[in-house]
Amino acid sequence: MIKENRNIFILLVLLLSFLSGFSGISFEGKGQSLPDTTQIKPVFIFDTPLLKHLDSLVFISLNQRQNNVYKRSEPKDFKYEPDYVPHFPDSVYEQRLEALNIETPIELTYNKEVRKFIELYAFKKRNLSAKMLGRAKLYFPMFEEQLDRFDMPLEIKYLAIVESALVPNAGSHKGAKGLWQFMYGTGKVYGLKVSSLVDDRYDPFKSTVAACEHLTDLYDIYGDWSLALAAYNSGAGNVNRALRKSGGTKNYWAVWPYLPRETRGYVPAFIAVNYVMNYAPEHNIQEVAPEYYYFDTDTVTVNDVLAFDQLNELFGIPMKELKALNPTYKMGIIPSSAEKKYLLRLQNKYIADYLNNEQALYAFKTKNGIERDKLLAEVKKVKDRNIYIVRSGDNLGSIAKRNHVYVSQIKSWNGLRSSRIYPGQKLVLYGAGSSKYYKTSKTPVNRSSTKSYHKVKSGENLGLIAKKYKCTTTDLKEWNNLKNSRIYPNQNLIVYKPETKKSATVKDGKYLYHVVRSGDTLWDIAKEYDGVTVDKIKSLNNITNSKRLQPGQKLKIAALS
Repeated sequence: MIKENRNIFILLVLLLSFLSGFSGISFEGKGQSLPDTTQIKPVFIFDTPLLKHLDSLVFISLNQRQNNVYKRSEPKDFKYEPDYVPHFPDSVYEQRLEALNIETPIELTYNKEVRKFIELYAFKKRNLSAKMLGRAKLYFPMFEEQLDRFDMPLEIKYLAIVESALVPNAGSHKGAKGLWQFMYGTGKVYGLKVSSLVDDRYDPFKSTVAACEHLTDLYDIYGDWSLALAAYNSGAGNVNRALRKSGGTKNYWAVWPYLPRETRGYVPAFIAVNYVMNYAPEHNIQEVAPEYYYFDTDTVTVNDVLAFDQLNELFGIPMKELKALNPTYKMGIIPSSAEKKYLLRLQNKYIADYLNNEQALYAFKTKNGIERDKLLAEVKKVKDRNIYIVRSGDNLGSIAKRNHVYVSQIKSWNGLRSSRIYPGQKLVLYGAGSSKYYKTSKTPVNRSSTKSYHKVKSGENLGLIAKKYKCTTTDLKEWNNLKNSRIYPNQNLIVYKPETKKSATVKDGKYLYHVVRSGDTLWDIAKEYDGVTVDKIKSLNNITNSKRLQPGQKLKIAALS
């Protein structure tokens, strides 16, 4: 009897397992006698056999053909040893570049400047070149589609290697971002929008379109691709100045000596990359297989706010993959709404699951508690970046004080190496609402205006000292004119100690007073006391002009009961 019951139980389990697989229901918490209802995923809808078959036919007939063009073809066999690095005479480089030159309207000249960069990419950075050959399988098909649409030379695709080494989230110390290294202002002109959650400069497709538009405009101005490339790097103003100094001739190599020093290597590097990418096998540079191919991916429209965590947990898409294919979303949040839709790039194998289960995805609550309401709250809380235009008499200190940020933060956000600014300059600033998303964002500490000194003890470093005085290492460097982080025992460092709330508060039996400190505003003061507002302080002190606060001034904050 017991054996029969056991057999019946096994049959029931098998039947339930079959029905579960057939209906597409997916459970977490395997190994439990009963599924934990708090961890049951939504009913998962799978494709029918017919749809799967149609998808496979599409892939075999179209995608596979496209992939075969871009995926690695049979490499030329030069019978090199694995570690052998070939070298060639100038005549060979010149001959090979001439063969490439025939097929493009861009002048691919060979000279000693170009040779320097061929040696850089073919010898010194050959491992990087191998990686870029692989990355090209993801980006070059898209580049070529857009270059063809704009009727531009397809060789322009190699410019992205010079700019970013095909790293989509690349950034420079000057603030340029993305595959095509757009500065904030130039990107904005060409429709690349930037917010705290989304940066279109990181979007491979949008930034490629913007680069095509920008380069087309520059070519229309100069009628020469080499000059257009130089202007893309240094700005049209610098190219125009170089043209004047060269006597007005529109020949790049005649203009070359008069270009900014950092731009002189730009076009030679572009020519060298053309060469190395076409003659990599001859240099025994073997492609590093890429993780993703362009025609193995597609885009879907996101109709509601969505987090990468939801995609990761519901569909099992690796976070690394989501970030690599969607670098636009800086915080892993796609802030789609009815008014503004965003696109998501996925590998083809996940597209059907996304389309079949889209609504369940938006409602899915992850293990980290990410759900639609929380995401919406975060999206509303994060403020977009603000642009501050420098006025005459401004300095970074005064701007930082007015906006309740640090000088070091302004420098970091704008890629500034020094504190020099000029009237009309545009500075990127972030509000307090975005502090969660920017590691450098934090509310400044009120500091004494009196200079103090800290004697360095054995074993101390700038990080420990900064923590003690609630400042940053950059603050310490600025206060002491330090060029690096080296300090030594018994060295006296200038510091400005943080003021405490207690030192600014006094009582007289009737009222609680605040003693105004240097840099205080009514808004700062009100934040320090529970239940106190700016209007309340104004009323208690008959203040009509809050800009006339003086250090040492006593302000009534509240009546004492």
